[in-house]
Amino acid sequence: MSEEFPGVPGESAPTTGGGGPADDRGHGSRTGGGDGGHGSPNGGGDNGHTPRTDDRDNGHGEGRPASGAGTDPAAGTDPAADPDPAADPASCAGESGGPEGGPGQEGAPEDAPLSTRGKLLVLLAGVLVLALVGGVAVWRAADRAHRKDQVQAGGPAVHAGDVSLAPGAGPRIVFRSMAWGPHRDELATVPAADPNGPRTASGVKCLRFYAAGGTGVCLQAERGAVNDSYRALVLDRNLRTTRHVDLAGIPTRARVSPSGRMAAWTVFVGGDSYAGTDFSTRTTILDTRTGALQPTLEDYALTRDGKRVRATDLNYWGVTFADDTHFYATAAAGGHTYLIRGDVATRTAVTLRSNVECPSLSPDGTRIAFKKRVPGLDPDAPWRLYVLDLATLKDHPTAEDRDVDDQAVWVDDRTLSYSLPGDYGSDLYTVPADGSGAPALLTPSALSPAWLG
Repeated sequence: MSEEFPGVPGESAPTTGGGGPADDRGHGSRTGGGDGGHGSPNGGGDNGHTPRTDDRDNGHGEGRPASGAGTDPAAGTDPAADPDPAADPASCAGESGGPEGGPGQEGAPEDAPLSTRGKLLVLLAGVLVLALVGGVAVWRAADRAHRKDQVQAGGPAVHAGDVSLAPGAGPRIVFRSMAWGPHRDELATVPAADPNGPRTASGVKCLRFYAAGGTGVCLQAERGAVNDSYRALVLDRNLRTTRHVDLAGIPTRARVSPSGRMAAWTVFVGGDSYAGTDFSTRTTILDTRTGALQPTLEDYALTRDGKRVRATDLNYWGVTFADDTHFYATAAAGGHTYLIRGDVATRTAVTLRSNVECPSLSPDGTRIAFKKRVPGLDPDAPWRLYVLDLATLKDHPTAEDRDVDDQAVWVDDRTLSYSLPGDYGSDLYTVPADGSGAPALLTPSALSPAWLG
């Protein structure tokens, strides 16, 4: 039997999933209770590289087909209109003949069973119907993908060019551009002072992205005939691939340490949303300097109140680095989520408090921005954006009152950036970290930003 992972005393820890779900998703363990953007790797509509699940383009979701028409349960046979032949004298002929002594009437012949040829014709018709339905579905998907290759009216101007991750190249934002057109899903850049200005697109396509210290990590989809596959690319300052790692599932979170040495990512190996009750994640850390790969944080020794946690449904997601050795992340077990602090060198971690998902450490290292599951909200949209003081472990809400299923990014020590579903996938917003002010649209059709200087 595994040890239960109890809640933190003195705190209300909403459960994950229907009793609560547990923004990042081991080895295949299930949470007891779920940035998607979104989960969406991708948050909103479908993108050219999002996984073929429910077209969760921003790491957000698309509609479901309407159900077919049902039958009327009240409809049935009227006994008055269908009398019992045995009770109707006119419907029965005696042995001596029909009415008035006429010759007896022979009953209607029974239906003969289908011949082999008839069965083959029925089977062929069924196959043709299925082929037609499949063909229409493929055509509609291809048409939808083709429309997304067309430039959207009034959308951002995007042109091909060089994109650099080099430090000291001027304040700028590098992100996944979701604007419809030939450069959709490519890493693009704009000056930090002009986020709605013309975008320069790199030609490198990513589902999730982050960069720091001249190193980038790009979580990418590769289309297959039947299924898609995924991989993590480590990029140098000129977006050249220095290493790639095959991924076990749908990408959802990515981070790089401030120095650029350490990279981390999370994928769904089961399910595709943190809001559900049936998902499993795998979080990996890579030392880009030595090449040492830690395949899953589930190999870490996690403790709470000095006791080792051995839950069978343990999941980790949402790494944010303090330096090249220490990091914060979310752990989930027994229907609860926890903020943990981890040590890469010792492969150990300790819980700090409950109900913290997708942490993001401030540049000054004093606060954590995170998505908090708030009791009483819609189970499908349960999160609000909060900020936690690491010294006191007390939190406060930001002015953003919409559901935020994303791992926020700090623009600076005062401002947060995050994505919400938009008309063309996801849009980027900002909000003050201290709870003042109001949310503001930063730029549309964008996801997974990194602020570089």
